[in-house]
Amino acid sequence: MTSKTEHTVLGGRLVLRQPAEGYRAAIDPVLLAASVITRPGERVLDLGTGIGTAALCLARRCPDTSVIGLELQSDLVQLANENADHNELSAIASFLVGDINSPPGTLADTIFDQIIANPPYYRADQAQISPNQTKALANVEGEGGLQAWMDLARRYLKDGGVLTIIHTADRLADLMEAAGDHQFGSVEIMPFWPKQGRAAKRIILRCRKGGKAATILHAGLQLHEGDGKYTCEADRILMDAGPLVF
Repeated sequence: MTSKTEHTVLGGRLVLRQPAEGYRAAIDPVLLAASVITRPGERVLDLGTGIGTAALCLARRCPDTSVIGLELQSDLVQLANENADHNELSAIASFLVGDINSPPGTLADTIFDQIIANPPYYRADQAQISPNQTKALANVEGEGGLQAWMDLARRYLKDGGVLTIIHTADRLADLMEAAGDHQFGSVEIMPFWPKQGRAAKRIILRCRKGGKAATILHAGLQLHEGDGKYTCEADRILMDAGPLVF
């Protein structure tokens, strides 16, 4: 493994180790975790967990929830488990090596109350692939694309369970199509505006297995003020570990 660095999230409530080069966790998994509403005792599966950022943010905010993270790259899984130990969260958060298209047998017939996912953002036929393998695998879709992620989510999510995905805004149509193809409904969409007057670059899509309710497009969250500082609401989520309510 390449050299590692440490950075903090949630205002220092989590200290995370990550590769010094290549894959670098951003705010996306923090926003993803903040959007999840859990009940005590629920089990959550985090697909494409990387170094465990989303899973551990959720575990820190919701300590009565258990989280399993699934990640293709073994080096990142090692870091994720180190991060769980380092932050004293290993009792409720653990991480497995596994391929979306061929999940590990250790999951067996486990059914989850909720699934969260931070899939690669770029199609293989449109991406400029990084020479760094870790970064390339994290950013560029593999075999099956979004359909493979939805298929696995349907397999491991209980009936009526919630799937929450963060992705780029320009892939919304692809997400909606894949969700519909896999019997996910009751869709809610939360856009993130970089600054006032700017087009959204990221969205969170929340849907329910077997859901029938009408699609809801929420007002969204502005992340930055004109001077580049986080807005008060974004700061409450990213620094104070507050929930993203929508």
